[in-house]
Amino acid sequence: MTASEIATQDNSRVEWIRSRMALLADVRQELARTRPFAGHRIGMSLHVEPKTAVLVETLAAGGAELIGTGNFGSTQDDVVEYLNSLPGITIHGRRDDTLAQHEANIAAVLDGAPDIILDNGADLVAGLVARGTTDTVIGGTEETTSGGDRLRGELAGAVPFPVIVINDSLLKAIGENKHAVGQSAVESFMRITNAMVPGRRFVVFGYGWCGRGVAQYLRALGGRVAVVDTDELKAFEAALDGFRVGGAADFAAWGDVFITATGRPGVLPYEIIEQMHDGAIIGNVGHFPWEIDVETLRARATSTTSLGSALDRIDLPHGGHVILLANGRMFNLAGTAPKGNSIESMDLGFLLQTLSLVRVVTDRSALSPGPQPVPDDIDRTIARRILAVLDSSS
Repeated sequence: MTASEIATQDNSRVEWIRSRMALLADVRQELARTRPFAGHRIGMSLHVEPKTAVLVETLAAGGAELIGTGNFGSTQDDVVEYLNSLPGITIHGRRDDTLAQHEANIAAVLDGAPDIILDNGADLVAGLVARGTTDTVIGGTEETTSGGDRLRGELAGAVPFPVIVINDSLLKAIGENKHAVGQSAVESFMRITNAMVPGRRFVVFGYGWCGRGVAQYLRALGGRVAVVDTDELKAFEAALDGFRVGGAADFAAWGDVFITATGRPGVLPYEIIEQMHDGAIIGNVGHFPWEIDVETLRARATSTTSLGSALDRIDLPHGGHVILLANGRMFNLAGTAPKGNSIESMDLGFLLQTLSLVRVVTDRSALSPGPQPVPDDIDRTIARRILAVLDSSS
């Protein structure tokens, strides 16, 4: 199939998804009229899949040039082909990129000298800081918990322009992180493994919004769920929500499936993995593939057998084995036939992205340098739009 044939085929898929993203459809018409991004180049690092294509089209309708790349392991090649067929848009990356190639893709985006950043995991902002070129950017957004933590930790005080952290929005927390990640993680687990949820013992690491959603959707389908969280208040909440609560070692031999959802590195170390029973399944839905100590797991393995595109059997020195999903990457986007979060939830999340980027361009003097939450008026404007859509469909 030629590139033009791929683009035509994928245009049909994007067109269908576009028709279901009512919030972005409304704002796209407004941006086409006002063109707030005219003369600006947006640098993007984001999961490249069909819903992302609708966001890119929306920003382009507002006058933006866009140079971007996908995130490591989740890029959908046909969507890259489609977006690269559009004027003013350049997307780097492939699904089978190595980590080194992904880092080269990030560098290529920064080489394009964007003056607005749309980031996921703070990779682009970290690159700007490392290059000493932060003064070329007027502002941007950050999508994830992991990126927000990185901006407030590793990059604290080093970012002189405003970065609106979309993940700080309560709308995103409820609509996307809790419900959409919960749904997509459970759906993806069932599709990739072909395993039953009812009666199976699950251990969820993290009881933030994503962990809440994963735990609650698993229980809704009959899973027996325990929660590990080192924050006493989060553990208290999980206990009152009816989940078993304890440390990783408490559930290592109990669990059948272990899912990390913290945004923090090293939460599932090898020392816990080797205590799991034979055939335990481990996977991650956090942004970075660092929550599970995959490097040590593979280094200690006596053998590894691929069971499919997102399933590896890893035999351990003590004679047992574990099943690793998507090599520790977020399996709802890097797994087999990935769908990611629901169309409606990404319509909400990408409207937050769009209006926040408009604010960066049109009223950045009202924003402070560094990471900050979505302005309250944007949250409330979107909440009203969502309620109007829900009312019209009832």
